[in-house]
Amino acid sequence: MEERASTARVALKYGVLTSVIIMVYTTIINVSGLSQNQYLTSLTFIFMIVAIVLAMKDYREQNKGFMSYGEGLGLGTLVSAVMGLLSSAFNMFYMQFIDNTLLTQGMNKVREDMEKRGMDDSQIDQAMELSQRFMSPGIIFFMGVLGSVLMGLVVSLIIAAILRREKPVFE
Repeated sequence: MEERASTARVALKYGVLTSVIIMVYTTIINVSGLSQNQYLTSLTFIFMIVAIVLAMKDYREQNKGFMSYGEGLGLGTLVSAVMGLLSSAFNMFYMQFIDNTLLTQGMNKVREDMEKRGMDDSQIDQAMELSQRFMSPGIIFFMGVLGSVLMGLVVSLIIAAILRREKPVFE
């Protein structure tokens, strides 16, 4: 019986590596004061896509050039779960102990955007009060992990379909 590569091992490798890259990148963005720039913060999504592609190619290479759709889907989702857990934990640590003004800065940006859209003060206060409820550390951590897993699942659905290579039945 032949030995197959472990999806968990490959996912852990690429999930941890990508998390470290994202941690360094977000620290640079936060220190430079650009954390409110949507374009720069969305680059972490590109990091996730690259990590999933590399993980699937590595896994396929370790399995003599074969990877089923289900293996690819599971692998990509696992990579994004590891990445989401570690990155969210780092973000919580950063917001709690290094720069606890990040949430306040974010809330001020949201208020500015609402004022620019022409919302009146009572609507803004209502929206800010509702937003404040979702700004607890536990909810932010949970939403970070959940968002990462869901985005990874969607990306993995597409990438696994492209990179899959089924083993012939009669081999």
